[in-house]
Amino acid sequence: MPTFMVSRRFRPPLLLCRFIDPKVLFSSQSRFPNTRANQSRDISDSTSEVTSKLQFPHKTISGPVHLPSISTLDSENQGGDDVDDARVIEVLLGRRNDPVSALQYCNWVKPLPHLYEGGDVFWVLVHILFSSPHTHDRASNLLVMFVSSNPTLIPSVIVNYLVESAERYGFELSSRAFNYLLNAYIRNRRMDYAVDCFNLMVERNVIPFVPYVNNVLSSLVRSNLIDEAKEIYNKMVLIGVAGDNVTTQLLMRASLRERNSEEAVKIFRRVMSRGAEPDGLLYSLAVQAACKMPDLVLAMDLLREMRGKLGVPASQETYTSVIVACVKQGKMEEAVRVKDEMVGFGIPMSLIAATSLINGYCKGNKLGKALDFFNRMEEEGLAPDKVMFSVMIEWFCKNGEMENTVEIYKRMKSVGISPSSVLVHTMIQAFLKAESPEAALDIFNDSFETWTAHGFMCNKIFLLLCKQGKVDAATSFLRMMENKGIEPNVVFYNNLILAHCRKKNMDLARSIFLEMLENGLEPNNFTYSILIDGFFKNKDEQNAWAVINQMNAANFEANEVIYNTIINGLCKVGQTSKAKEMLQNLVKEKRYSMGCTSYNSIIDGFVKEGETDSAVETYREMSENDISPNVVTFTSLINGFCKSNRMGLALEMMHEMKSKDLKLDIPAYGALIDGFCKKHDMKTAYTLFSELLEQGLRPNVSVYNSLISGFRNLGKMDAATDLYKKMVNDGISCDLFTFTTMIDGLLKEGNLIVASDLYSELLALGIVPDEILYMVLVNGLSKKGQFVRASKMLEEMKKKGVTPNLFIYSTVIAGHHREGNLNEAFRLHEEMLEKGLVHDDSIFNLLVSGKVEKPPAATKI
Repeated sequence: MPTFMVSRRFRPPLLLCRFIDPKVLFSSQSRFPNTRANQSRDISDSTSEVTSKLQFPHKTISGPVHLPSISTLDSENQGGDDVDDARVIEVLLGRRNDPVSALQYCNWVKPLPHLYEGGDVFWVLVHILFSSPHTHDRASNLLVMFVSSNPTLIPSVIVNYLVESAERYGFELSSRAFNYLLNAYIRNRRMDYAVDCFNLMVERNVIPFVPYVNNVLSSLVRSNLIDEAKEIYNKMVLIGVAGDNVTTQLLMRASLRERNSEEAVKIFRRVMSRGAEPDGLLYSLAVQAACKMPDLVLAMDLLREMRGKLGVPASQETYTSVIVACVKQGKMEEAVRVKDEMVGFGIPMSLIAATSLINGYCKGNKLGKALDFFNRMEEEGLAPDKVMFSVMIEWFCKNGEMENTVEIYKRMKSVGISPSSVLVHTMIQAFLKAESPEAALDIFNDSFETWTAHGFMCNKIFLLLCKQGKVDAATSFLRMMENKGIEPNVVFYNNLILAHCRKKNMDLARSIFLEMLENGLEPNNFTYSILIDGFFKNKDEQNAWAVINQMNAANFEANEVIYNTIINGLCKVGQTSKAKEMLQNLVKEKRYSMGCTSYNSIIDGFVKEGETDSAVETYREMSENDISPNVVTFTSLINGFCKSNRMGLALEMMHEMKSKDLKLDIPAYGALIDGFCKKHDMKTAYTLFSELLEQGLRPNVSVYNSLISGFRNLGKMDAATDLYKKMVNDGISCDLFTFTTMIDGLLKEGNLIVASDLYSELLALGIVPDEILYMVLVNGLSKKGQFVRASKMLEEMKKKGVTPNLFIYSTVIAGHHREGNLNEAFRLHEEMLEKGLVHDDSIFNLLVSGKVEKPPAATKI
C-alpha cells in the first residue's frame, strides 16, 4: 500500500486527462480510493460475474470470471509493462458494458505511453469505447494519439489491427472506427495516409462521414492537389455519398483554382438540378465563377436569384467580383449600379471595388470623375491604400496632369504611405516629359528618404535629362548622386559628355572627360568616339586630333566605331582626301575592314567639297571591291550631280539605283526636285513629286519649298498657292522660307491682301521674321505704292531687334524723299551711317541733288 500511495502522488499526464470523464475526475471521491470502504466497493464491482461467453482464438471462457481487485493488482505489479496483457484484457472484457470503468482501469494499469505498446489491450479498449455513444469522443482521441505515437505505421496495418481485434474478441466492427481513424490522420495532418485510409474504407464498403471527407478534400485543394481531390469525390459518388454544400463548395473552389470557371458553374448547376438547397456561399462562388468566365448576364441572374431564394444580399466579396468584372468589360454604368446596390444593402464598399472603379474611370479618360470618386473615399468609410494611390498617380502621369499628380503624391506621403520604386520611376519620367526637371529631382530626393531609389532608376533619369538636352539639370543630378554615395560609372559620364557635345559646349565636354579620368574611370570606345565626333562637328580639327593622340598615348586599342568617327569627321571638316588616304592605310595594316558606311562618308565629303568627280571615282572603287552601295550612297551622288547642275548624270544615277531594287528616299527625291526647279524644269520636278507621292512617301518642308520657289520664279503663283494649301492640309508645318517665298511672289503680282494675311499668320505661329523677309516686304510694298506700310516695317524691324541692311535703308530713304519728307530722309541717313552701313553714291546724290538712281540690289531668295 505505501508503494501505491507514492505512485499516485504524481499528476497523470496532461494528455490522459482528455480521455477521462470530468465528472469522475473532479468528483468528491478520489480517482484512486484510499479508504478500505472504497476499496471494497471497487473489488465488488470488479468481481461481478460475466454470464456471457468471451470468444478467444483457441479457448472459450465460460462461467463466472473472477477479476482481480485493484489492490491485488497494485501489490503484484504496480501497473506498467509487467501486467499480464491477457489478464488486463480479461478485466476489460468483463467491463465491456461499462466503457468509463474500462477506461479508468486501463488508465491505471496501462498508463500512457504504455497503453499504445500493449498490443491487443489498446484495441480491446478502443472497441469497448466505440460501443457507447458517450465514449465515442474518447475513442476518437485515443486513435489520434495512437497515430501520432506511431507515425511509421501505414493505414493498412492499423486497419488490420482493427479488423482482427474485433473478430478475435467478438466485437461488432462499426464504420465509426474507420471514420475515426480517418479523422486521426486528418488531425495529425497526414493527408497522404488519410487518402490511403479513405481508399481502404471504399474497398471495404465502409461509408465515410462526409465532414471527414470534406476535411480531406479541403486539405488537398489547399495544397493544389486538385486531381487527387476529384478522384476522392468520384469514389464518394460511386458508393452513394453525394456530400453536402461544403463538399460542393470545395469542388467549385478546386475548379476555380484550376482557372476552370466553366466547370465550377457546371458543378453548381448539377447541385441545383438535384433539388439541393444552395447556401449563400455556394451562390457567391457561382457568381465569382461567372465573373471570371466572364458572363456578366449569368452573374447578375445569380445575384437576383440569391436574393429571391435566400432573402439576403450577396457578400462584399461577391459584389466586389461583379464590380471588377464589369469594369474589365468596360461597363462602368453597370459597375456603379452594382456598387450602389451593395451600399444600399448596408454592405460597405471594399478597397478592391473602389480601386477598380477608379481604374475604370481613368481607362475611359474620365479623370475628373475618378478624382471626385477618390476624394469621396472618406465618406464611404475607406482610407485609400498604396494600390489606389498608385493607380491615380500612374493615370495622371500618363495624361500629363502633373499638378494633380503632385497633390495626390503629397496626400499619399501625408498618410505615411511610401511609393514603390516603379511608381517613383513613373512620376520622374512624367515630370521630365513635361519639362519639369526640378519636380523630377524633388521626387528623386524623396525616394532616397524612403529607400526606393536605386542605381537603375538613377541611370534612367540621368539618361533622360541628357537626351532632352538638360545638361545643367543632368550635372546637378550627377553631383547629387555623388553626395548620396552613388558612384557614377563610365556610362553616366559618356551621356553627359554627349549632351555637352550636342549643345556644342566642347569645353565643358572636355572638362567632364578630365573629371572622369581623375575619378579613376577608364574611357571606352564610346567615350573617345563621342569626343572626337563632337570636335569635328564643331570644325575643331586640332582638338579632335589631340583626343586621338591622347588615346594613342594611353595605348588604347581603337575599334571600327572610332575609326569610322575619325573618317567621317575628316570629311565634315573638308579633309576628305586625307580621310580616304587614312582609310586605305588602315586597310593595308589590316586594322580596318572597308564597308559601305566608310565609302558613304568619303563620297558625301567629296560632294560637299564640290569634288563630284572624286565622289564618282570613289563610287567605282567601291563597286570594284564588291561592296554594294545603299540608298545613302546614291542619295549623296544624286545630290552632288544636282548641285553641280549635271542633271543628266543625276537621272542616270537614279535609274541605276532603281535597277538595283533600291527605292529613292525623301532626300534623294528632294535633291532631284530642287535641281530641276533651279533649272526651271517644273514639269520634270512635278513628275518626280507625283512619283514620290505614289511611292507612299511623305514630302517634307524642303521638297515643298523647292517646288513653291520654282513656281514663284516662273511667276506661277496659282500653282505655288495650290502647293502651299496642300502642304498645310497634309499637316506639314511651314517655315520662314515658305512664308518668305509666298509673300515675295504675291507682292510681285500685286496681291497685297493675301501677302498681308500670310504675314499675320507667320506672326501668329511665333515665327520671327528675318532680314530677308523684311527686305521682301519693304521692296514689295514700296513698288506697289505702299510707302507708309514699308516705312512701318523699318520701325518694326528695329523693335524686334533685327538690324536693317543697306537695301532697306536706301529704299525707305528714297521713299521719304519722294514724299517730300526730307528731314526724315536725312535722319535715317545719319542713323544708317551710325550703324556702320557704307552706302554708295546713289543715296548721296539723291539727298543732295534730288536725282533718284537705282538703289542697291536686293538679296535673291
